[in-house]
Amino acid sequence: MQLYIGNKNYSTWSLRVWLLLEKFGLEYDEIKLNLATESFYQGLEGVSPTQKVPVLVDDDVTVWESLAILEYINESYLSGAALPISASERARARALCAEMHSSFRALKNAMPMNIRAKRHIEVNPQVLKDIQRVEAIFTEQMQRYKQKDGWLFGDWSMVDAMFAPVCLRFDTYGVELNARAQKYVEQVFTCPVLSRWRDQALLEEDVVRCNETGVDR
Repeated sequence: MQLYIGNKNYSTWSLRVWLLLEKFGLEYDEIKLNLATESFYQGLEGVSPTQKVPVLVDDDVTVWESLAILEYINESYLSGAALPISASERARARALCAEMHSSFRALKNAMPMNIRAKRHIEVNPQVLKDIQRVEAIFTEQMQRYKQKDGWLFGDWSMVDAMFAPVCLRFDTYGVELNARAQKYVEQVFTCPVLSRWRDQALLEEDVVRCNETGVDR
């Protein structure tokens, strides 16, 4: 397999797929392209019809959309282990993955992932509404699985991969959450695989201006 990703400091969708591959120890070749450069689009020419990352190439199979990639990996390589066992909880997990994929537009636009930075922005009502919904998800899932290992569905799953970049955003922009939701964010930051991504992001020097939002705090 080959996984095409963007800069680790900025590329949230790349992180989601990378986390799943790394957490389950799957073998693949990482091909990193610098976002917002001519070489980025040249590197994806003939690979992705959308010229976006991530893209997974697995022999004659190409998957160019993050959530589809997660599902493909889960079905093809993990025998479903990246989702809960029960049908009802698996449906709930997929609903949360799909919600993260399709929603929270205000939050994503106002708070681009920028691991190297500590920033402050003015939070408008639409962003606040998105933050409150994420906080509610974290709070409810931590309550539902309070006897387990601290992940959204007890064991680590692709839902945690989908929400990891939001936790990184909250850290960058100093978002305050209730105690139960904050406990989940702290759990995410204990993940050694995520720590490797963060360490590599801190070593990058490329700057994507549109993602350099807010003022230093």
